[in-house]
Amino acid sequence: MFPVMPRFIAAAVFCIGLFGAGPAFASDSLSITLTPDRANPSSPQMGDWLRFHSVIATAANRPAHGVIAWASLLRVDSGHEQPMDLEDWSAHKAVTRAVLQPGQTVGVEWPMRLIQEGTYRVVISAVDRETGNVMTSPFVDFRVRRKPVVESARILPVALGMPGLMLAIISWRRCRHRRSSRQWEQPLA
Repeated sequence: MFPVMPRFIAAAVFCIGLFGAGPAFASDSLSITLTPDRANPSSPQMGDWLRFHSVIATAANRPAHGVIAWASLLRVDSGHEQPMDLEDWSAHKAVTRAVLQPGQTVGVEWPMRLIQEGTYRVVISAVDRETGNVMTSPFVDFRVRRKPVVESARILPVALGMPGLMLAIISWRRCRHRRSSRQWEQPLA
C-alpha cells in the first residue's frame, strides 16, 4: 500500500497544479509583429523621428474581445536599464478594438521622436479581455546618437556679430551726438 501512495500523491499534485494553472497553459489569442519603417534613418540622432509598424492578428479560431495594444520603450544601456516614459517620445496612445474576428488583422503605425541618446528596445504588447494574457511582439533594437546642441557654425555669427553690432550702434550714436552738440555751440552771427 505504501508504494501506491506516493504515485497517487504525485498524480494528485500534478492534476491540481495543471487545473490550478489554468490560463498559464492557455494558448495566446493574439499574434503581434513589429517592424521598423524602411524610411527610418540608419543612424538616428536626437530629434529624429522613427516609425514602427505592427500587425495584430487573432491567433485562434475564435474572436478576441476587448483588445488593447500599446508600445513600450526600454533603455538597455549598461547601468541605465529602465523603462522610458513615452509622454515625451510619442503622443500615440493605446489602440483598442471591441472585437477582432478570426483571421482579421489590425495594422498600427507607432511614431516616436527620439529624445535622449542611448540604446533602446521597443516592443508592442496587447491583451484581450477574455484570456487576460499579455502577448508581446519581438523586440526591435535601435541606437540614438547624441546631437550637438551648440554648433559652431550657428553660434559663431552671433558671438562675433553681436559685439560688432553693438559697437556700430554706440559709434553711430556718439557721432550723431557730437554733431548735434557742435551745432548748438556755434555762435550766432
